[in-house]
This record gives sequence, C-alpha cells and structure tokens, in this order.
Amino acid sequence: MTFRAEPAYQHGRKAGTAIVLCNLGTPDAPTPAAVRRYLAEFLGDPRVVEIPAAIWKPILHGVILRTRPAVSAKKYESVWMPEGSPLLVWTQRQAQLLQEWLQARNHAVTVRAAMRYGQPGLDATLDALKAEGVQRILVLPAYPQYSGTTTASVLDKVFQWSAQARSVPEWRFVNRYHDHPLYIQALANSVRRHWEANGQGERLVLSFHGVPERTHVLGDPYHCECRKTARLLQEALGLPSERVLMTFQSRFGKAKWLEPYTEPSVIALAQQGVRHIDVMCPGFTADCLETLEEINMEVRHAFTGAGGERFGYIPCLNADADWIEALGAISVQHLAGWETLQGNALAREQERDALAASAARARALGAAQ
Repeated sequence: MTFRAEPAYQHGRKAGTAIVLCNLGTPDAPTPAAVRRYLAEFLGDPRVVEIPAAIWKPILHGVILRTRPAVSAKKYESVWMPEGSPLLVWTQRQAQLLQEWLQARNHAVTVRAAMRYGQPGLDATLDALKAEGVQRILVLPAYPQYSGTTTASVLDKVFQWSAQARSVPEWRFVNRYHDHPLYIQALANSVRRHWEANGQGERLVLSFHGVPERTHVLGDPYHCECRKTARLLQEALGLPSERVLMTFQSRFGKAKWLEPYTEPSVIALAQQGVRHIDVMCPGFTADCLETLEEINMEVRHAFTGAGGERFGYIPCLNADADWIEALGAISVQHLAGWETLQGNALAREQERDALAASAARARALGAAQ
C-alpha cells in the first residue's frame, strides 16, 4: 500500500488542536454538471443507499444521474445566495463564529468547515490541518441526531483518510447532541422569537430529514433521537402534545420511509380546518435546499393550496448566538484534557470557572426539561 507523503517534521513544534465542523455537502454551483458530480458522490455512498452496488450503480448512472441533475439544478438556483450555496455559507460562518467563541475564552483551537460530499472536502481539510502542525482533531458533524446514513459516513471518511496516513492524528468524535440542553434552548428561543414577530400558529410542525424505515428496524437510533428532540422542544416551549406534529421529509424512491411524511401531513391539517401553522426543521443546523426550497416553497404551496392561510417558516439555527454558544459548550466538553487553554495561570483558572458555570447552567436546563 502507498501512503500519502507526510509534511516535513519540525522538532519542537507545539502540537496544534483543531475542530472540523462537517456538514453533508452541496454542489459547487447550481448547474446540472455540478449537481451531477455531487449526486454521484452522495448517492454512491453505501451508507446513504444500502442497495448492492451491482443493482444500484446501473440505476444511479443509467437513470438518476441522467435525469435528476437538471431538475435539481433549478431548485438549487432558486435558493442560491450571492456568496454561494446556503449550506456552505452558513456552515463556514458557524465555523468562524465557533473559533471566535473559543478564542474569546482563551482556547487555542483552529476550527474549519468541511463537507462530507463536495467541497471543501474532508480529505483536503485534514491534509491542510496536518500541514499546519495539528495533531489533535475533534470531528464535529453538523447532525444533532445520529444516523448511520450521516454521522457514520463522516467517520468512515475520516478512517479512510487515516488508513492512508503514516502519522495519524489523535482523534475525538462527537456522535450526537440531540438532547443537549443548550441545543434545545437555542431551538426554543428561535421559535419564541418567531412567535413574537409573527404570531403563534395553531400547530408547530417539526420536520426532520427522512430515512428508509428499514434502517430503524435494523437498529439505527435516528428515529428515536428525533422523537426525543421533538419532545424536549415541546416541553421547553410549554406546548401540549396535540399542538406539535413531528414529521419526516425528503423521501426518495419507492421504499417505505419514516412516517408521517411532511407534505401529506400539512395538507391534512389544512383539510381539517387548521389555517395557521409554523414549520421548523430541528435536524438541520444550517438552511439548505431541503429547508429553503422543499419546505419553505413546496410544502408552503401544498399547505396554502389545500386551504391553509398562514405558513410560518422558522429558519434553521444558522449563525444564531444561542446556537454558537451550544456548539461552544459541546466542543469544550469534548476537548477536555487536551490543554487548549492559553495565557497565564490566573486566566486559565478564570476560564475553568466560567466553563464550570456554563456546565452548571446546562445541567439546570436539563433538569428543568
């Protein structure tokens, strides 16, 4: 086996620490060619599509990649920002704000955004960090709820990169934070702000990305973790269970996926006489095609077309200050023991006191839930 060339070793160089905030991925541009490249990588991952390659590849390359890119490119174009893909723009902004949050608390940590599929890719990001002298890396997937289709795929890619390296960094991984008190608080505060500005809907619909039901039957904890997030958010908002509806979106193919499906559910609400709903996507930490186009355009149209009158879309957490604090708290918890604090002894002691106070507040929020 041939290993990657290693950067020149520098004796006495202090080992660096980094966080890689990894999201799903996005095309480089809203064009059929760029979407085709992205979908080929994404849908070619056996973690995403658990169909034997001999059966799936002819379908993927002979049918899907010939027809879907042109349709999807138009959808991407409808949500594309001046700076680029919303998912990439927001994930990079989160990484920047997380690094600033850590630096303000005396942590010497580099934070980089990466994509599991597309650019900036995990391989190139890890190569760059190693060249900068980073020897300790915390991998932080942008998925609050664990799934083999998402979180595990990130870990697969990291392990594949490690298998080709002579000098492997020290790794830590965040698998889930679906019930972290500060994550739940950030979601709840976002809902409250929306209500203050727009009024409160008759129902709060919590739409999570769907996965085939088969994955749940085979032991993937995603469904259960989505339900726990929904329950904790409902309790944090003080809403009765009948006011909150949890659904799943983005179904693909003919197999049965986790139910209830989002679009048929909101149509049913409208047909039942519900005139005003609010919709949030708690499993997405950054707005993207699935939230901005599928939910805020397609599902909105379905609801109003069925007789609904007011459709309130609650944006993803994006660069929300409460969310950055939650990311910071999660990161510090997993960085423990790596001695990332810098400055004099008094500053480090004060920082530890501040972090202890933050942890106590998180525990209090958890107890209240």
